[in-house]
This record gives sequence, structure tokens and C-alpha cells, in this order.
Amino acid sequence: MAQFDYDVIVIGSGAAGLTAAKTAAGLGKKVALIEKNNVLGGECTWGGCVPSKTLIKSALVGHHIKHATKFGLTTDCSFGTENLMPYVRSVIKEVYKSHTPEMIKALGIDVLSGAEAQFVDAHTLRLDTRPENRTVTAKKIIIATGSRPLIPTIEGLNSVPFLTNRNLFLLETLPKSIFILGGGVIGTEMASAMGRLGVAVTVLEMQKRILPKDDSELVEMLVQAMRADGVVIRTGFRVTKVARENGDVVVTGLDNNEQEFTLRAEKLLVAVGRAPNVESLNLEAAGIKVVAKGIEVDSQLRTAAKNVYACGDVAGPYKFSHMAWYQAVTAARNACIPFFKKHVDYSQVIWATFAAPELAAAGLTEQEARAKYGDIIKVYSRSYGELDRGITDRMVDGTLKVICDAKGYIIGAHMLGERAGDVIHELQVAKVKGIKLAALHDVIHAYPTYAELVWHVSRKAYLEQLENTWYVKLAKRLFLRNK
Repeated sequence: MAQFDYDVIVIGSGAAGLTAAKTAAGLGKKVALIEKNNVLGGECTWGGCVPSKTLIKSALVGHHIKHATKFGLTTDCSFGTENLMPYVRSVIKEVYKSHTPEMIKALGIDVLSGAEAQFVDAHTLRLDTRPENRTVTAKKIIIATGSRPLIPTIEGLNSVPFLTNRNLFLLETLPKSIFILGGGVIGTEMASAMGRLGVAVTVLEMQKRILPKDDSELVEMLVQAMRADGVVIRTGFRVTKVARENGDVVVTGLDNNEQEFTLRAEKLLVAVGRAPNVESLNLEAAGIKVVAKGIEVDSQLRTAAKNVYACGDVAGPYKFSHMAWYQAVTAARNACIPFFKKHVDYSQVIWATFAAPELAAAGLTEQEARAKYGDIIKVYSRSYGELDRGITDRMVDGTLKVICDAKGYIIGAHMLGERAGDVIHELQVAKVKGIKLAALHDVIHAYPTYAELVWHVSRKAYLEQLENTWYVKLAKRLFLRNK
């Protein structure tokens, strides 16, 4: 029987890698974690969720200061952003304390940092740890190398010192103006935050609308809110050339009518998507296949090499930290407990875009539901303006939409508004556990809260369900007959 250095080796220490390593160690396996950088945490800690949400929170505070009169306050306060970026980096360091190499080693996991792994075969990895060049072996290997910013092929782009999520938070101060190339989650969140912080923001999106995977009605409401904060959003705009002129970035592009425009700003942020980190792994040596979205895996997250698994951004299809955690636990369980295989289920995916206001999604949009089920679906909605908490907080912009099938089961929930990313989870639980929307009407919800929105839509569903019962129909018929 072959002898291996480790039971499990995990390559990459981002959201997926750390979770996979901890899960495997928790299952009693001897685990090594390989990270090519000298710090752990990956994109989420250093250039993603942590710094972006910190910036978004600061933008919200600044927004409240700017609009204090809306809350009955008189003030001559103003705010500056000269200390903002150092503050963002201080929060990164605070979060990093929970997953330093020392913390991970304390869990019994060997940390091999500063080492870039390359497959020699399906069980063997060569570590580029100069001056030593050694190999390590494992019975099972989990690839969690994440993703990097996708850089489009645009004339002159490489001649401009453009920003991505990786170096945006290294700026000492915010720019006075910025182009954001791409209207996905990253581009939308940063546009919303920087617009509220006084930056002149222009979003340049090639598609017909930003956030194409979200509900179109709610996205349009978000666009209007962002424009009210001063953000310029140009959709159907294809950038053809980028240049630097007198210290500024000059962008040339075509609109939907093929009319050419030239625009100028201080900085350019590229946020058009993500590319999987696979190039340096020498995957061919292990017989592992790569497709457009990343490493090819089956429903158990196994690669073509059956002892090798992949999870997180490098495998896709959803590039969110919470999906990376979900996949990592699944991959680690399958690698460590081969007789009890677990399959991933992407029908229950959920995400949130932390713009202002927040946009959250779980399941099918109304458009997708109509395409799949036709007009038999039911759509229940309630606006924040109809909610007492929305009025008291002056947070009236937003709507909750819940889509149900003919039997009343939730097939989609979409929410725009304050705390949408939190409130939607009640509907996600009901959707995953097969609880009808109408059944939530007798769950007591505290007043006044944003969660009452769920109660209001469930009450609508319950009353509609009640009206369709045979005894109510009979009572109505008898009432009309005797009237």
C-alpha cells in the first residue's frame, strides 16, 4: 500500500482553501495547506469582501452625515476621506488575525507558505521553495487556488496604470473621478460606495444593463438610486481604446448606435469578471481538465483525476465566498469519507450585492420563472414604503418580490432595500426546506422590523390560498345567493 506524506493536501488558502483544510483536519486527517504567498486569506480578506464591505459601511456613514436633516437634525458637519483608505487596511489586518499561519498550525494543519505547487502526478506536488525544490505527496488533493481579475483585451489598456480589486485598496486616497469598467457585483458595489463618498463615478457596461443575473425590475430601481447619488451609468457602451493624457485616463468607446465618445477621469477600475488561477499548476501531469469557467469537476467536485477535487472560484460556477465555503465542505467530506458521497446542489444558490440599497437574490427571477413555468406562477410583493420601519428609518426605496409555483412553494425571492441581504434568509430557509410561502403568515414577526416584509407577502399568499378553499367558495356562493 502506497505511503503518502499527508492524507489531504489543500492548495490555496482563500475562503475555499481554509475551509477545506479545517474540515479535513476536523475529520481526523493529516492535512497540509499550501499557499504561494506569505500570507493566508486570499482575495476575500485582502482584496474582496473584507475591504469592500468596510468601504461600503464608511460610505453609508458618510451618506447619513450628508443627509442628517432627513432625520430632524440640524448640523453643519461635513466629512473628509483622507483617512479612509488607511482605515480600510486596518480592518483587513484586524480580520486577518483570525487566520494567520500560527492560528492554522494550532489546528494541527501544516502550513507551507511561500510555495507554489505544481503537479508531478495525481498524488505528487513539486514545491517551488527556492533554494530547495522538493515534492510532497497526498492520498487526496483539493485545489482551491481561487481566481484573479479578468483583464480584457483593449487597445492601450496595458499602458495605463489601471486598478483592479487587488490594488484598489492600496490607494492612499480616493480619486476625484473614476471609470469603472464592468457592471457586475464588484463594479456596482464600488460605484455605489464611491459615489456616496464624493467620487465622480462613471460605470461603463457593455451589456444592456448592469447585474444581468438579477431581477430586472429591482435592478432598474437600484440604477435610479445610484444615479440619485451621482453615479453615471452607461450601458451598451463598448470601450475600444484606453490612453493616458496629462495624468488622466482617457477612454474611447462606442454606444449602442455605434456613436463614438471620448471620456476622461483620474482613475480606471477594471471589474469585468474573474479568471480561474490554473496556469501554474501543471494540471496536465495529473490528467486534470480545464474548461472556460475553470477546472472541470463532477457533482461531487471531483476532477478527472478521481483523488483530486476542486472547489471555490477555481471550479465555479458561482464566484462567491459563501459558495466557496459550501463547495469546500462538500469537497473535503467527499475526499475524507469516500463511502458517503455528497453532491452539490446549485438550485439553492443565494447572493447579495451590497450596493445602496442592497440587492439580494435566491432562486429564479420573475423572468426566469415565467420562461420555465409560464403564467401559472404567482408573484407577491411589498414595498419598503408600505412598512412602518421603512418610514421611520427613511429607507423607503425598495421592494420584496417572492415568486411561487402553482402549489404555493417558493421558487424565487428577490429583494432590494435596507438589510435585504439579511432578511432574505427567512425565505431561503423556507425555499430550501419546502415550506410554502403561505405557511409563514402565522410566524410571529417582531414589530417594527424589515423582516415584516416577509410576513406581509406571506399573508397575501395565505389569504389567496384561503379564498380558493372549497368551504370559502361555498360560503361566498351562499352569501351571494341570499343577498
